[in-house]
Amino acid sequence: MTGRASTRTPSHDGWARPAQGGTGTVMGTATPVRSPRLSSAPVLAPPIQDRGTDMAAGWPVQDFLELGALPGAVPSARLHTRQLLWEWALTPLSAQAEQVVSELTANAVAAARTMPGIPPVRLWLLTDKTRVLILVWDASPQPPALTQADEYAETGRGLFLVAMFSDRWGTYPTPQTGGKVVWALCGMKPAG
Repeated sequence: MTGRASTRTPSHDGWARPAQGGTGTVMGTATPVRSPRLSSAPVLAPPIQDRGTDMAAGWPVQDFLELGALPGAVPSARLHTRQLLWEWALTPLSAQAEQVVSELTANAVAAARTMPGIPPVRLWLLTDKTRVLILVWDASPQPPALTQADEYAETGRGLFLVAMFSDRWGTYPTPQTGGKVVWALCGMKPAG
């Protein structure tokens, strides 16, 4: 079969336009396709410092996801984590990692929604094939606070759950971009 396939060329205004001429080109008008807009926020490499301890070294497999500070961010982050741990053959860590990601993402979304312009929330998942390091960034410089919620409180248990489901967790500021990272390490619990 000879000929060229029809292609679209982007214009300066962001709309795609049909290519002109050529064998195999279908003439006529096409529905305009809007080019996706990328976030104007800088994409960070995984934060590598935790007060002097090299956090990202030794984590050969890494994943990044940027989320809008919207109600769907938490279930999206949770589903992304479940699928990624399945891909990484770490399904025994799924329940605890999903819970940690849910809590950290919910806190980050709440913090981001207090900021002007409502910046995105960023999630990194890193693995050494036995453990998962979870890092969640938001633009608020306010560090999270572990609080003691009473039995009737509807909020305030997120970091308590992070502490229960992870081996270690912590936070550090990111002065180069503003905001902070809250991280947690989830690993296989020894039997017994």
